[in-house]
Amino acid sequence: MLVTWLATGRPHYVSMDGSIAYISDIGADILKPLFVAGCAITAVCFFLSLCVERGLRHVGRLMPHMHTRERVFGSLSIFGSLIGGCGLILLSIFDTKRHTSLHRVFLLVFILGVAISAIFTVIEFRWLNRDFPDVRTLKIAYLAKAIIAAILILLAFAFGVALYQSSNVGAVLEWTISFGFTLYILTFFFDLRHSKEVQHGELSAEKFTTRTMPHNDRLTASAMQADSA
Repeated sequence: MLVTWLATGRPHYVSMDGSIAYISDIGADILKPLFVAGCAITAVCFFLSLCVERGLRHVGRLMPHMHTRERVFGSLSIFGSLIGGCGLILLSIFDTKRHTSLHRVFLLVFILGVAISAIFTVIEFRWLNRDFPDVRTLKIAYLAKAIIAAILILLAFAFGVALYQSSNVGAVLEWTISFGFTLYILTFFFDLRHSKEVQHGELSAEKFTTRTMPHNDRLTASAMQADSA
């Protein structure tokens, strides 16, 4: 969409206040079908990525949840992604050109939903990292999600202010946030790829709570299994 706007000579759309187009300005015009389809695909993929990851941990193909708290945080992150996804789809349908007020309401719903999901995901990975401190991939995933989520939340606050104070700054922030959100979603691809060739139950919680070998040895074995995957 950005390439289309630039390639067509940076046209000024009816809904624009500044000289830089928002994503929603482009999406409210001739590219609305693409905008709606893209938002729907993004929302569904985001939600399903969290659900699939949760399922793979449950069946022992990813490092498991060892305590109820991780399961709770994981469920809350999925719930947040559902809210954010619904907001994303609805804001694309109720575009800024024809339904300005509704569009901004659903934009807020999207931002809050994603922020809630990201916060609980980071907390979940924090506890997973503490349960399996020797698993390098978990630490990488935790740090990547924490850094990206923190930056995106700060940018979202700045965007909220700029939306009413400086249209061009708001547009730049919106494009930056959109690319950052894409990067955040890709971190889940990094997680899911580690389930490749890992057998069902190979990383089940029961195997890590067994008393047949010392605690440190269990963690070392789990790290080797995860890294080799």
